[in-house]
Amino acid sequence: CHHRHPEQSACYYSVMWCKASSRKHKRWEGDAVLVARGRTVVLKDMEGRDIGRGSGYKASELESLCEGQTLMVGGKQIEVMGVISKEDYTKGRCFQDAAVETPAETVLKAPVYRLVSKSFTRPALKGGALRDSEPDKLICKPRHDPNAPGALVMPRPTTDHQWLNNKSGSPLVDVVIDPHLTNHLRPHQREGVVFLYECLMGMRLPGRCGAILADEMGLGKTLQCVCILWTLLRQGPYGGRPVLKRALVVCPGSLVKNWAAEFNKWLGRERISVYTVDQDHRVEDFVSSPLCSVMVISYEMLLRSVDQLKELDFGVLICDEGHRLKNSNIKTSSAVTALSCERRLILTGTPVQNDLQEFYSIVEFVNPGILGTSSAYRKIYEEPILRSRQPTCTEEERCIGEERAAELFRLTGVFTLRRTQEIINQYLSERIEWTVFCKPTELQLRLYGVLLATRPIRACLSGASTNTYTHSPHLACINALKKLCNHPALLYKTLQEKSDELYEDGIMELFPEGYSTGAFSTADSGKLLVLTDLLSAIQNEVCDHIGYKWCRLDGQTPVAQRQRIVDSFNSPHSSNFLLLLSSKAGGVGLNLIGASHLVLYDIDWNPANDIQAMARVWRDGQKKTVHTYRFLTTGSIEEKIYQRQVSKQGLSGTVVDLSKKAEHISFSAEELRDLFSFDPNTTCLTHNLLDCQCTGDGNTPVSMSELMHWRHFSGDVESYDDIYLNHARNHITYAFQSTTSKSQTTV
Repeated sequence: CHHRHPEQSACYYSVMWCKASSRKHKRWEGDAVLVARGRTVVLKDMEGRDIGRGSGYKASELESLCEGQTLMVGGKQIEVMGVISKEDYTKGRCFQDAAVETPAETVLKAPVYRLVSKSFTRPALKGGALRDSEPDKLICKPRHDPNAPGALVMPRPTTDHQWLNNKSGSPLVDVVIDPHLTNHLRPHQREGVVFLYECLMGMRLPGRCGAILADEMGLGKTLQCVCILWTLLRQGPYGGRPVLKRALVVCPGSLVKNWAAEFNKWLGRERISVYTVDQDHRVEDFVSSPLCSVMVISYEMLLRSVDQLKELDFGVLICDEGHRLKNSNIKTSSAVTALSCERRLILTGTPVQNDLQEFYSIVEFVNPGILGTSSAYRKIYEEPILRSRQPTCTEEERCIGEERAAELFRLTGVFTLRRTQEIINQYLSERIEWTVFCKPTELQLRLYGVLLATRPIRACLSGASTNTYTHSPHLACINALKKLCNHPALLYKTLQEKSDELYEDGIMELFPEGYSTGAFSTADSGKLLVLTDLLSAIQNEVCDHIGYKWCRLDGQTPVAQRQRIVDSFNSPHSSNFLLLLSSKAGGVGLNLIGASHLVLYDIDWNPANDIQAMARVWRDGQKKTVHTYRFLTTGSIEEKIYQRQVSKQGLSGTVVDLSKKAEHISFSAEELRDLFSFDPNTTCLTHNLLDCQCTGDGNTPVSMSELMHWRHFSGDVESYDDIYLNHARNHITYAFQSTTSKSQTTV
């Protein structure tokens, strides 16, 4: 029997249940969990749903429940099967079908090899596919020497794995990564390749072959994938037979050519042929290209060709920027899921930014059923975790929520790998990062004040709701203020193009007579004034003539041209001084190491988008010191967004980030009041919030706050430690600066 200790608030039992009846032999309908607290009980099914409640029991009766005893709960009869520990309940393990054990850490070294003979390299077809007609007995030795210095040897399969996957009893052969690739791998990439091998081979979770590689951008996820694909296309642990015949890579349209370029870069065209699907190369033609073993296709083309793809037998499916699959209801997710491929790998450089239900969709894609049904996941993990983060939660709710979150991360951590950029900082060039607070112009100040007094914003602050503003008025107001911060002409254009009730009469009158969006005067925007001075200083440093040659990459740029623009800009012989880049179109996956200065002109609600954009320049292969400048209009909504970003980034480091993006944010009245407030006299709201006592001369006292580790410069300082910013100092009210060197981050 299990007796309740005085300090315990509840007891937990595993039970069977059936509808109440007088039958001698009961027809048990299912397993359940009984939670007994005081004189009440709650019956939960194995998906965490409440299916029965009862009260008024004798406390002594609940305290003495033993195996085999029965109890009536809300029209249901239960029989106690055993006791559940408090730990198993709070972690949610009692609801799991089977225990998921975390694999022991893999030791990355070559195993003892007993054969004393030369390594045998077997001829293979170009593209990695071996001829099925060739006898297995020829493949008896590793393709590469496992005892060579620096050899990267994959873990050997366990006895259980052999029993499940080697029915024919083929001899075990060591799988060794091609030294041609191994020589280029950083230590973290070697670990990543082993992780991917174990996941895709079903060694970490028996019967499951999915993985999530969530390394931050710049850590070489593509190279790790090239390594594992090339290895599995040519090798295998059982008789040396290749594990894969074909592989499918799905990625954003702007990265299709980039993937092909990466394969060619690391392996060369003579070793592997990659088939990229575009207007000239159809999916149907892939079958008639026997030399190609890897297909790369965009998400858009996949939607059009899903029926043809279903007919092809792919051994592995890789989804780059896989957070696109976070909503299981969208067409893209449905199309990708429809492909019958057991081995699935998601690549994402950002944490899952939205809610836990979206995280479930991603996990469900790579390892279906690992977290149970959607409703079970919601009851067992999502709801308790979110409940524990409410200010009004009880101590027990907080405890259960934290334990369920820890258990969720443990479960998914078996097939999820995430490393942060700190591990490669030692290999990167120095980065000097500036957050620059730009003084708004007189026109911006006047317009900002009038916008804050308009009816829509007043309605948002008062909580009023009319038919006029049912379309998320606060987002429209926020967008109007953001446009104004970038340049008044953007707001003017919006007012001209549509008769929007959001804007009251009187705003247009504030613009100067004859104002035109075509002129786009530099003097009207504080950020543009800083930018032009900064670019002028950089340009004059490089050459004497005035006038910038530039290229552009945004959402309107044809996908087929994007890689060519990137390659041209990166070339040391490029005549282009500027690349105008849309963070939405080019902020993901592109390599722009041809640039050494990056200006982030428009701030995003989601810090991951800004970080992605900045990582295009500061990445492996960059030889120059990188200067990044983030422009914010002083005292405006941009500062408020930046403050939210700083707080959100504190949650990074795990795959799940419970914060939400703008499209899903529901602001409280207090948050809206903060967003729609404006202090025209401040030099830096963010610095004021830090309650920092520094003099703004770059010497900052040490503090626990993240931004307190940056150097602080007021607008009155004699000189910034940046020759380019000094040219724009008349338009700057404040600046934060951080330096990341090869050995440390300086303050």
